[in-house]
Amino acid sequence: MAQKCVHQGCGKEYTDPDEICRYHPGPPVFHEGQKGWKCCKPRVLTFEEFMAIEPCTEGKHSTTDLPPKIEKKEADPALLETRSMASPPPRTPIAAPQHIPTPPPPPPESEEDDETIEIPDGQVCRRKGCGATYKKGSSREGETCVHHPGVPIFHEGSKGYSCCKRRVLEFDQFMKIEGCKTKPRHLFVGSGNKDASGKGPALSGGEELLETVRNDYYQTPTTVIASFFLKKIDKEAANVEFQEKQLNLNLLTTDTPIPKRYKAEVPLYGSIDPTRSTFKILGTKLEVSLAKADGSSWPVLRSDDRPTGEILQVGRAGMAK
Repeated sequence: MAQKCVHQGCGKEYTDPDEICRYHPGPPVFHEGQKGWKCCKPRVLTFEEFMAIEPCTEGKHSTTDLPPKIEKKEADPALLETRSMASPPPRTPIAAPQHIPTPPPPPPESEEDDETIEIPDGQVCRRKGCGATYKKGSSREGETCVHHPGVPIFHEGSKGYSCCKRRVLEFDQFMKIEGCKTKPRHLFVGSGNKDASGKGPALSGGEELLETVRNDYYQTPTTVIASFFLKKIDKEAANVEFQEKQLNLNLLTTDTPIPKRYKAEVPLYGSIDPTRSTFKILGTKLEVSLAKADGSSWPVLRSDDRPTGEILQVGRAGMAK
């Protein structure tokens, strides 16, 4: 008999107790508009991006509210982070505000699945609070989608949706708030013209172009290690080009039925040695190792980003954030 895992970030139905479970052992963290998990580093701004953060821990499924304990390891003294003692750079004068016309809102996503698009097995309903999964080959007659049409609201510790009055204090209780609106069918793929985050127009060639992906970096005295978070990157089709002051990316995913493509020219803060720079493709991201040409610290990854005055660096020979 199938059971539903209650681990945060998993929530899958399983029959094999030895199946690998990927989940977040720590509680969710919401602070000054940022959202993330205490157990891992990514911080995002929207609730949809928060729900898409890749689980950071592997273990076994569970039907209890207490996830398995995580073994604590001693921190490597060589990798301890300290705050940079360098004084921050002079602040750039703020220009007078200019009126920027508000762009027109994007067209609303379709409320019905395009019948010409194949629904992947295990696809989760897109509507908030529903959580139903599609089983390939099953009939969709008699479906009922109970969901929240509104947006999540987190205010002074209380959590709920804008479409209904119920408010709770704990995040796991929020995830269990029953939907307040019913539709006769689930929404698994919609029109197929958007990715999971609701961004990215479809290209004429049957691909979805992503304008941006989440990225992060840290550095050692000799190397900058940057991550570009994109799931299911096609290793055979990926193109990563290193230049002295720029990183060129052309990444295609194996998503079905419509793959995604991310193309970008990333201007780098400092010079690198392209011949000694490398990359590797993991399940959820592209990780590049940029060999510094001069060994100086980078306050930011991109040359078009504004320096914050802080430097994130690990290792013995340098100061870090």
